[in-house]
Amino acid sequence: MNLREKYEKEVIPRMMEHFGYKSRMAVPKIDKVVINTGFGKLVANKTGDDMRKTIEGILTDTSSVAGQHATLVAAKKSIAGFKLREGVPVGAKVTLRGQRMYDFLERLVNIVLPRSRDFQGISMNSVDKEGNLTLGIKEHIFFPEISPEKVRNMFGLEVSIANTAKSREEGLKLFQLLEFPFQK
Repeated sequence: MNLREKYEKEVIPRMMEHFGYKSRMAVPKIDKVVINTGFGKLVANKTGDDMRKTIEGILTDTSSVAGQHATLVAAKKSIAGFKLREGVPVGAKVTLRGQRMYDFLERLVNIVLPRSRDFQGISMNSVDKEGNLTLGIKEHIFFPEISPEKVRNMFGLEVSIANTAKSREEGLKLFQLLEFPFQK
């Protein structure tokens, strides 16, 4: 059973029972997943062709992890201490919704997190007061789409899972019922 079917058949009835929702539409659901990475340090001292190749490699890897094209994020203002100029690309992001979002979450929970080094479970502190979950993945090579031999630059990813929960308790219960591996 995939994640969407599990939500429809198991999570909605249990959430309605636990929180006393009157309608299925009131039950929180996962709204979107945002995957982003910052590569400012990787391109800070590079110029020209070397910088372009590094950015292309990161965009390609991020796109293959997400299954959707990644977009560049430019610096909003110049900061001399970080050798940062306004308009220079400093990151990449992808926003997933619908079926791609559920496919990504299944891979994340069932393959990537168990493969990651020293994984003890997701901390309960990763869920904010609105019930959204934010994870940091130290190395993008944990994803099966990435071939470690072909990677030029290692970089980390941040995965933010936004939902429609009204409180931390609702969001936490939603993720627990979807069998996200939280710490005991």
